[in-house]
Amino acid sequence: MEALMSLPHTMPRACRQAGVALPVMLIMLTVMLIGSIYLLKSSTSTTLTTANLAYDSSLSKAADLGVHTAFAWLKGLPSKAVLTADVPAQGYVATLNGAWTVSSPAFWAGSVTIADTAGNQVEYVIHRMCDFAGAYNDVGPPKNNCMLSAAKSAVAAPTPVGSSLASNAPSYQGQPQLHYVVTARIAGPRGGNVVTQAVVMMGP
Repeated sequence: MEALMSLPHTMPRACRQAGVALPVMLIMLTVMLIGSIYLLKSSTSTTLTTANLAYDSSLSKAADLGVHTAFAWLKGLPSKAVLTADVPAQGYVATLNGAWTVSSPAFWAGSVTIADTAGNQVEYVIHRMCDFAGAYNDVGPPKNNCMLSAAKSAVAAPTPVGSSLASNAPSYQGQPQLHYVVTARIAGPRGGNVVTQAVVMMGP
């Protein structure tokens, strides 16, 4: 009686390759899905950043209205003598406390608010950088202390008020120029806040 020998069954090569292709395709699909999600988030972040920059730029331009309005008022004064005291109607304060910042509520005391063509509310205040109201060269008591700069060469102050006779008074060419700080701020409808400052130097 002849013995029967069983031979092992061998799977064709093509079938084995077809079984490997499925996991490879799943891995590739997963990588593509993750990449698509990343690109979507990146494009969304770029769009939001661009929109925020444009929003901040529009607020900054709106806040500049307060600076230009204050400067126009200072420039148009026929006499600077009015600047020795507060002018509430124009948002002008004749003193500035060095301890104040734009975040201090007292800094904005005496400010005025105007509206631009888009309806934005712009608040601004003008501070003379002096410790006390009155003449900048008042020897007191108390003695006034103001931030001063030398006058421009060959340019006289529009309204001379006389130089100080104190022996320790600084010597300036002509009348000195006083420093005025104009600060404007705006609160945007989406919670954005912009503060703009400018320093104006004028003779007394």
